[in-house]
Amino acid sequence: MAEPAPGAPGLRAALLPLTGPLRFLLLSSFLIPLGSFMVLPFMSVFLHERLGMGLGTVGVVLAAASLVQFSGGLFGGALADRVGLRRTMLWALTVRTAGFLGLLLALRWPSLAVGALVLTCCGAALYLPANKAYLVHGVDDERRPAFLSAGNAALNAGMAVGPLIAGPFVLSAPGWLFASATGLFLAVTVGHARLPDAGGGAPSDEDAPRPGILAGVVALPFAANALAFYLYFHFQHFLAVYAVERASGTFYSLVLLLCFALVIVVQPLASGLIRRMPYGLALTLGFLGMAAGLAVLAAGTRTAILAGAALITLGDIVLFLKNDLEALRRSPRSDAVVFGQQRLAAGLGACASGVLGGQLYGFGERVGNTGSFWLLAAAQCLLLPPVLLTLRRRAARHPRHDDHEGALTPR
Repeated sequence: MAEPAPGAPGLRAALLPLTGPLRFLLLSSFLIPLGSFMVLPFMSVFLHERLGMGLGTVGVVLAAASLVQFSGGLFGGALADRVGLRRTMLWALTVRTAGFLGLLLALRWPSLAVGALVLTCCGAALYLPANKAYLVHGVDDERRPAFLSAGNAALNAGMAVGPLIAGPFVLSAPGWLFASATGLFLAVTVGHARLPDAGGGAPSDEDAPRPGILAGVVALPFAANALAFYLYFHFQHFLAVYAVERASGTFYSLVLLLCFALVIVVQPLASGLIRRMPYGLALTLGFLGMAAGLAVLAAGTRTAILAGAALITLGDIVLFLKNDLEALRRSPRSDAVVFGQQRLAAGLGACASGVLGGQLYGFGERVGNTGSFWLLAAAQCLLLPPVLLTLRRRAARHPRHDDHEGALTPR
C-alpha cells in the first residue's frame, strides 16, 4: 500500500480525534439513509401496486420529489446560515419524521401519500447541507476530504442495507415498514437535540442587507457538479430497465451493491489524493471514467454491466468530492450555503437528465437499440467537459468585477 504523501495525513490520522458528537453524526449518516432506503426505492411499486396510481402519475410524482430533494438543499443551506446547523438539522428531521408518519397513515387514507412523500424530500433537502457543514466545522482544509468521504461512506452504507432489509416487506407488510422508519427517525431526531451548537445562526444587523441564497456561487464547481449529475443520472435513472431486461432484478441489486461498496471503500481511502489533485486533472479523470463506463454498458452483457457500473462509480467518486471541495475552497459563503448551492446544481443536472435522457432512451427502445443510448451518453462525457473548461478559461481572462477573488482562476 502506498504511503501518504509528506504533509498529507492518512485517513485514520485525519479523522482523529473523533469527538462524541461527530461519531453520532456519522452514525446518523448511516441510520438516516438506512431508514429512507427501506422505503423510498420502492415508492414506485407502493404508489402503483398498493395505492393504484397510474405509472404516468407515479413518474411525475417521483420526478417532482427528486427535484425537491436535491434543489431544496439551496434553502437548507440558507436556513442553516440563519438559524444554525443543529437547529436546522432538528427541523429537517422533524419534517422528515412527519413525512414517514404520513406514509404510514396513507395506508388508511391514500390521499396523504403524495404530500407525505414530498415532506420526506423536504426534510432531506433541509438536512444534508447542515449535516455536511457540521461534519467539517472547525476542521482544517487537509482533513476535510476525510470527514466528507467518511460521511459519504456512511450514507452509501445505509443506502445499500436499507433495500435489503425492506425488500420482502414492501407489499406484504408496508405498515410495519413505515412504522419502523418513523420510529428510527424519531430516535435520531431526539439524538440530534443533544448535539452542541456548531456554526451558523450568527446574529446579524437587521439593517444590513443579507446576501441572496445564490450570492457567492462559484461558477465552475457549480457547473461541473450540474454536468456530472446530469451524466450520472443517465445511469441512475435508466440502468434498472436496461439491466433487468437483460438479466434480472436480483442482478440489478448486485450492481447497486457493487456501486455502494466502491464508494464506501474507495472514496475515504482516496480522499487525500483527490484533495491534492489539480482541479483540471480531477475533472478530466472523472469524466473519462464515466465515459468509459457508459460506453462499456452498451455491450449489454452481465460482465459489461458490472464493469461499466464500476467505472462510472469510480469517475463519480472523484467528481462529486472534488467539486464540493473546490466550491468550499473558492466561495466566500458559509459551508452550509455552499453545500446547498452544490445540491441545487445536482438537482438541476438530475432533472435535465430525466427529461432529456427519458426521451433518448425511449427512442432507443422504439428502434430496438438501447445500447446506442449509452454510447450517446459516453460521447457527451467527452464533448461537454471541454466546452465547460473553454468557458472557464474565457471567464478567467475576462473576470467580472464582483467575482470572488480566485473563483475562476485555473489551477
